[in-house]
Amino acid sequence: MSQPLRLGIAGLGTVGVGVVRIIRQHSALLAARTGREISISAVSARDPDKDRGVSLKDYAWEQDAAALAVRDDIDVFVELIGGHEGKAKEAVEAALDAGKDVVTANKALLAIHGQALAERAEAAGRALRYEAAVAGGIPVIKSLTEGLAGNDVTRVMGVMNGSCNYILTRMESAGLSYEEVFAEADGLGYLEADPQLDVGGIDAAHKLAILASLAFGTQVNFDGIALEGIERVSIDDIHAAADMGYKIKLLGVAQKTGRGLEQRMQPCLVPDTSPLGQLDGGTNMVVLEGDAVGQIVLRGPGAGEGPTASAVMADVCDVARGLTGPVFGIPAKRLAQAVPASSELPAPYYLRMSLQDKPGALARVAAVLGEAGVSIDRMRQYGHEDASAPVLIVTHKTSADALRQALEAMSGTGVVASAPVALRIEAV
Repeated sequence: MSQPLRLGIAGLGTVGVGVVRIIRQHSALLAARTGREISISAVSARDPDKDRGVSLKDYAWEQDAAALAVRDDIDVFVELIGGHEGKAKEAVEAALDAGKDVVTANKALLAIHGQALAERAEAAGRALRYEAAVAGGIPVIKSLTEGLAGNDVTRVMGVMNGSCNYILTRMESAGLSYEEVFAEADGLGYLEADPQLDVGGIDAAHKLAILASLAFGTQVNFDGIALEGIERVSIDDIHAAADMGYKIKLLGVAQKTGRGLEQRMQPCLVPDTSPLGQLDGGTNMVVLEGDAVGQIVLRGPGAGEGPTASAVMADVCDVARGLTGPVFGIPAKRLAQAVPASSELPAPYYLRMSLQDKPGALARVAAVLGEAGVSIDRMRQYGHEDASAPVLIVTHKTSADALRQALEAMSGTGVVASAPVALRIEAV
């Protein structure tokens, strides 16, 4: 058997502890599958005295992650610190410069600095692997780089933040407001220390940026993502969408178009009978579409000790087997610079508005939509609320620009009691 593969693990939170447990519990299985013993030489974290529920006495301790990254007795630096600046970035760069392979679960680091790190790793002839950075235990990185290598990928989409999916499905099942479920999720520990990373769509957008680079051979372009969180989704929208046969999801979509690379992370309606529409709770789902394979759906836990540690170990095992390859599927210097799409592909939209109880109010709204080139597919009017009436409209496919023009014109009609809510309907 070959020499052992020696790891240095920086970050001993939930995922780091999970990695230690897998190596302890499955050492014989890992050796049989890779042809090498996988061992831990040293670890690093903020507090050496914290009880983490697993013994660390057999491993050397480094207070500084960058010092751990360059130790002579490690072959692979496993970065589980998180964050796109500071210690995580410095330690990963130090490890690559010291000739170490790197395994990370850090989506923010890759979304912001992926191109520079990929060039650094490839110039040094080292692996930089990150299966755990996207969708937890779902092997979506391997699916794109290996399983679908013979495909021209046409679209990537999915629900990539379990906390947001929990909030939206809980709102529907319990009939609670966004504010009530947000407080509940925060109390259960489902949200990041900065909740905006979750509910603002930032965490999920980091993941989408990575998948788009892999799928379309472009440099990671987080800044090119049209980003909107779930804060404005109301229980009224949840109920109205259900009444029209849809579910609301924080949906990431990336696709190459004649207008450039379209990347969006925003609340969308999807058919309630679709795989995405039936996705409940904190589960993640990624849908990949290729010219040869058609559509495949990957579903599984997007976070947690076991699932994320499982993904980390998949990368460690590949390094142990000697598997190498470009960080983002093709050599980093050949990745095209992403050109953000000048406009989104046309789509149907859901509109919810409250109209004043005046003769001809509906006709005036329909006229404004028609003048902007937006045609109505379906319309429903509900019972009156005081002097106004709730109205739902589903449009035929239209451009976002035409819809914006219509919504701006509605404010001058004198019949709209409150600002309309508009959500894109995504074909699945």
